[in-house]
Order: sequence, then structure tokens, then C-alpha cells
Amino acid sequence: MENQKPTLGIYAIQDRLDTVYPQLSHDHNLAFMDNGVVQHFLQLERHTRIKRDNKLHMHLPDVIRKLQLVNHDMDVVFVDNMIGRAFISSSGEIRFEAPLSKRLTKSWEEGRLWWFDRELNGYILNHELAHIFSCLPFFGEFKENSLLVHFDEGASMSNFSAWMYRMGKIIPVEHHWELKNLTALYNANALTFGIIGAKIQEQNSVPGKLMGYAALGTYNEDIEFWLRKNNWFENIWDKHSAFFEATKSDFNIQLQSFDQHNTFLQDVAATIQDIFMRETLLKIDDINSLSNCKNLYYTGGCALNIHTNSAIVESGLFENIYIPPCTEDSGLALGAAAFGEWMKESKIKTNTAYINNWNIDSNQFDYTPEEVAQTAQLLAEGEVIAVCNGFGEAGPRALGNRSLLALPTKTMAKKVSVEMKQREWYRPVAPVMLEKNARYFTGLESIHPLSKFMLLDFPIPAEKQDEIAGVVHANGTARIQTIETKDDNPWLFDLLSLLDEQYNVKALINTSFNAQNEPIVHTQNDAYIAAKKMNIAHLVLNGKNLLS
Repeated sequence: MENQKPTLGIYAIQDRLDTVYPQLSHDHNLAFMDNGVVQHFLQLERHTRIKRDNKLHMHLPDVIRKLQLVNHDMDVVFVDNMIGRAFISSSGEIRFEAPLSKRLTKSWEEGRLWWFDRELNGYILNHELAHIFSCLPFFGEFKENSLLVHFDEGASMSNFSAWMYRMGKIIPVEHHWELKNLTALYNANALTFGIIGAKIQEQNSVPGKLMGYAALGTYNEDIEFWLRKNNWFENIWDKHSAFFEATKSDFNIQLQSFDQHNTFLQDVAATIQDIFMRETLLKIDDINSLSNCKNLYYTGGCALNIHTNSAIVESGLFENIYIPPCTEDSGLALGAAAFGEWMKESKIKTNTAYINNWNIDSNQFDYTPEEVAQTAQLLAEGEVIAVCNGFGEAGPRALGNRSLLALPTKTMAKKVSVEMKQREWYRPVAPVMLEKNARYFTGLESIHPLSKFMLLDFPIPAEKQDEIAGVVHANGTARIQTIETKDDNPWLFDLLSLLDEQYNVKALINTSFNAQNEPIVHTQNDAYIAAKKMNIAHLVLNGKNLLS
């Protein structure tokens, strides 16, 4: 159905306390869709340069003016949070009051919206469904007979919700906090924070770090029993000695500190990861044994856990599995806008991940074969290339448009990750490669399409690991991003093809282009500043090779 009013999705609920770092609300964002097409998408942190920025209430009126939407006739959909569902901008020019609700609805709810000097149609959508509907801009309409699952730290009225899609309708299955203990292990557990060496203001980065660190260890049944018996050591924030004493008395292991090189601590992390993966899979299997759905749409921050994603794929429970690139809170506004378009029966256009277009004019840019050849030669000679091409990626992972690229050797991995980005020594970097080369390195006949968004890990046979040693995790896996056709990313496809043909280089390190404690670069000016800060000499801007 065409010529419907467009939809503006907004995730901007203010945090409970006004602190310098996000707590319960983070990663504010905005999306505008018209006739099913994403026209504007803004992740606030890319604009303000404040990581996981949660202060869109300070910027929203100016953003709306920049987009020329002050006088636009549209539906505005806000996304709620467990801490609230009302919004007021700092200037008072935009104010939204949502109806109070004690139940999780399966649709949006109409509220009252004051929009500059008039009223507009304003709605509230629960956090859970906003996550679910963030799939649509990347995969199109839900397939018939699908299970829709959201799983994260906390949404509106749950941290886990399940729905079914049948005969064009969303059917609630369950929602609850019963799996809160699993997510708490990653972002609210004193032992986890101690092992990783994180402060409370770093809570949003702990899950990814723990996942990477866990690859160093091995699951241990005795450790699992011990962790459960001691209630996961969840309250040792100011008394780490209690953990060290228990380690000594129960395992005869003497620890004076959280030494990340200690194999026991590595096994603790690996055991936590295995528990999370196993119980998540059991929960999804349990739901599907009753619903018998053929397809799974899986969203929320927990869907960034690549080991669990891979276990779900390998389980064979579903014919198709869909996870969006912005599966955490950075995709909520997209989900809200997509829900509004879906309600108005607009056909939603599918997109690549490259839709982060705030203040960027076009995703199209010209480059010559000679320029690609020059970049390939620099990479083959051992140089690091910083890339800022077209629109940025939606979500937390760079997929070739805001990336640092290098040869996949251990030396280059250390240079890029530890020296330039100053990341922890144990954190792996991922490879990007042509889909045919992913088949070569894994020995698989086909590669799951979620690899386009870097959402799975793949075992690399021992005989192939030396070829890409810098991107193989300690457990023998790699978080591969694949480029299957030129339509996926023309510049990157041409670069990878040339490297393969002329230099027999079948993969590259691909890590996000950002300095320590900063968001991924967005504009060309951001790229210049970050490259200089990280001492990167070679910068590609819209296909053009430049010196930083």
C-alpha cells in the first residue's frame, strides 16, 4: 500500500540517573522510513562521538530540524524501556506521554505527542517488539510460521520474550525475567567484572570481552557446580578475597589477583560461556517443540554472542535463522519505524548493513581499478589500511565501510588490535573474505548467510589455520565476515578479488575503525582524526587512497 504517511522511530528514553556513562538506557537512535524505505538512520554515538550515548533528549530538536521534519505529516513511534515510556526534550519542544500499561501488548499504543508548535500522531512500542521488528529492514516481511525471539539484559517487561508469526499476525507466546540470571553473568556479575578487569561504567563492553576471553579456556563440569554452589560469586564487588579463598580451599589454586593469563580463570570464563550457550539453546528448543516453527528471528543484545548463534544454526531446529546487524539497542528505532510501516501495510525494502547515513550524502562513490590495485599492494606489503566509504554500518560491528584492514597474520593482528587500538591482548580480531574462500578455509559446502553480518563463528581445520593465524581464536574458530557478490560491497569485493588473484591473499583482518574508548568513525573528518591518533598512514575515503 503506497502513499501512507511515513514513520519516524525514536529510541530516546532518558536514563534513571544523569551520569556521565550510560546505565539502564544506552545507544539512542532514530530512523525515518517512507513507503517501506529507510531514508534516514542515526546512531547517536556516531554523531556526538560519545560511546553508547544516551542523551538524544538533548539533540532531538536539532536533529529534526536538520532532517526538515518539523512540519512533516508522519507517525512518530517511541520505544519504551523498563525505566519508563515518557519523553521530553531538554528544550521542551518535543514531549510525548504514553499510556501506562501493566501488560506487554502485541501492538503499538497511542499516546499524546506535542511536536514543536502542534500535535502529531504519537505511539509507544514496547522494547521487545522493537527488537523483533528490527529484522524487517534487513530481511523483508516475516516468513510464515516463524518464531520471533528477543533476548537481552532488560526490555520493557522482560529480558526474554517469544512470539509467533502466523497468517499475518503476531501471536504472543511468553515473556519473563526467568533468564535474567544468564544475562547477569555477562553484565552484572562481580566475578565477571573482576576477571575482565572492568569498572562499572564499562558494563556495556563486558559481554563482548568475556566472550572473547572465554575462547582461551575449556568448559569444566566441576567449575560449573562450584559456581552454582557459590551463587556465581555475584556480590564480591568489594571483597575479591572471598573468591581467592574459595579457589584455594576448593581447587588448591593460589590466586593473589585476577591474572588473565591464569588457566583456571580462563576455564571459569569458558564454563560461563558454555552454560549461557547451552541454556539459551535449550530454551529456544523447548519453545519450538510446542510451536513447531520453521523459521527463527532472533534479536536483542544476546544475539551478539556468536558462539550461541552458531550453536542455534548447527542445532538444525530451524530451516532459516535471521539476526539483524543492529540486534542490540542501536537498532530499536529501526524496529519502531519498521513496525509502523508494517501496521500501515507498506512493503518494507530489504537493505544491506550500510544504512547509517546521518550527515552523509550518498552511499555511491566512484573508484578506479588502479586505486584498488594500489590499496591491494599496500596491504600485501604489510601496511594497515583505514577505510571510510559511503554510509556506515548499522550496529556495533564494522563490515568493511568503517574498518581497519590488514594481512591476517599474528604480527598484524597484534599491531592493529593491541598497539593501534589498545585493546586487551586476549581479544581476537575477525577476518573478512570472499564467500568462496570461506568455504576453502572451513571445508564447508555452503556458508550461512548470517556471516555477512559477522554473527557466527566457524571452526577452521588445523591444516588451514596457519594461513590466517592472526584471525583464528584460541579455540580454533574464526568470526568470518563473507562477501558473496559485488552487490554486497562493491569496493571490498573488488579488493578481495584482486588480492586473491594477484597475491594469493584469501582473507584480511577486519576490525572496527575507532580509537580506544571511542565510537566507530562516521564522517571523513572523524576518519582523519582517528587515523592520526592511531598513527595509521594509509586512509581510503570513498575509494580514494590518501595519506592521513
